[in-house]
Amino acid sequence: MAEKIVNTIVASLGSLMSVPFMKEIIVFVISLCPILELRGGLIAAKILDLTPTVSYIICMIGNILPIPFILWLINKILNRMRNSKGRRLKGIAKWLDKKVDKHKGQIEKFGYLGLVLFVGIPLPGTGAWTGCLIASVLELDKKKSFLAALAGVFIASIIMMIISFGLLSKIL
Repeated sequence: MAEKIVNTIVASLGSLMSVPFMKEIIVFVISLCPILELRGGLIAAKILDLTPTVSYIICMIGNILPIPFILWLINKILNRMRNSKGRRLKGIAKWLDKKVDKHKGQIEKFGYLGLVLFVGIPLPGTGAWTGCLIASVLELDKKKSFLAALAGVFIASIIMMIISFGLLSKIL
C-alpha cells in the first residue's frame, strides 16, 4: 500500500523534478508524514534514484523530527479534539483512540522494548508516529519513549534500506 501511495506522490510531482533539490525535498516530506514515514521515504528515494547514503540521512531526519512534538504535544491536541464541538475533530480523535487501543497491549506488555519493536518492525500500522502516540496516551516517560522510538527508527531504517536498495544483493 505504501508503495502505491509513494508512486502516486512521486508521479504527481514529476513536473517539479527540475527544481534544485526537489527529489530530496520530496523524500524528506514523505518521511515526515504519518503512515509513510521513513519506509515511504526510502521507497521514494529509490524511485527517484537518490544514492543510499543521501536517502538514509534525509529519511532518518524526516522520521525523527516529529517524535518530540508527538510525545510532548499529542495528548493536549487529542484532548482538545475530543472536547471539540466539531464532529470531524471528534471523529479523528475517536479513530486515533481506536488505533491506540488496538496496539497498546504490545507496548504495555513489553514496555520500552515493545515500543522499540513496534516502531522498528516495518509493518502496516506501526512506526514512530503511532508508537509515540501510544506512548503518550499510556503516559510513558517521554525521554525513555524518545530513546526507544529512536532505536526503533534505526532498526526500521536498516530493514528498509535492505529492502528498498537491495543492499543484501550488493553485499553477497
